[in-house]
Parts: sequence; C-alpha cells; structure tokens
Amino acid sequence: MGPVNTNLDEQARSIFSDLGYTVSGDGAEFRAEREWKSVHVTVTEEPNETPDTGHLRCFVTSEDQAPGLRRSLTRADPEYEWAIISVEDDNDYEVVRAPPCRSTAL
Repeated sequence: MGPVNTNLDEQARSIFSDLGYTVSGDGAEFRAEREWKSVHVTVTEEPNETPDTGHLRCFVTSEDQAPGLRRSLTRADPEYEWAIISVEDDNDYEVVRAPPCRSTAL
C-alpha cells in the first residue's frame, strides 16, 4: 500500500474503537476485533492496490478515493468479504460498501 495520511490512520482507529472494536497493531494495517469478528483494516490512499488474501477486510480511505477503490476491488473480485469506509473532510464517515452477508457485516 502507498503512503498514508497520519490523520486518516488515526481516524480509522477512532472509528473502529467507537464501534466497540479492540484495535491492535501499528501503522496503516491493523486488526479490529469484537466478539467473534476479526477484521483486517487497511488505511489507504491508493485505490489501485488491493491485497490478495484475507477473510474479513475493511479499507478506510478519503472521500475522494473511495469510488476508485470500490471499482478496483470490484474488478479484482477478491475471495474475501470487504467493506470500504470513506472518511469525509469534516471527520465524519460513510460506509461505502459493506459485506453482502449479514453474518460477517462490520
């Protein structure tokens, strides 16, 4: 993954903490865990770079990069369940795409 805005990284951790997840790990890649779920979180500003492996993944990116990331992930059609959280300029966020299965939803 490419360079990440430190503020975006902090916002991603805050979002997951506020949702009741325990956050562990450093940098732009970390784990968010709650109950039986363990989500691999990737903070990115590079919509064309997507990991090949995983089970539950969530990508956190800026509002302007979210559409490109969604297109990239849709084209790649990875075998893992994925979601995208778009962080807006006012520090609010929107879930742009969530996993299709309720049992694995964030």
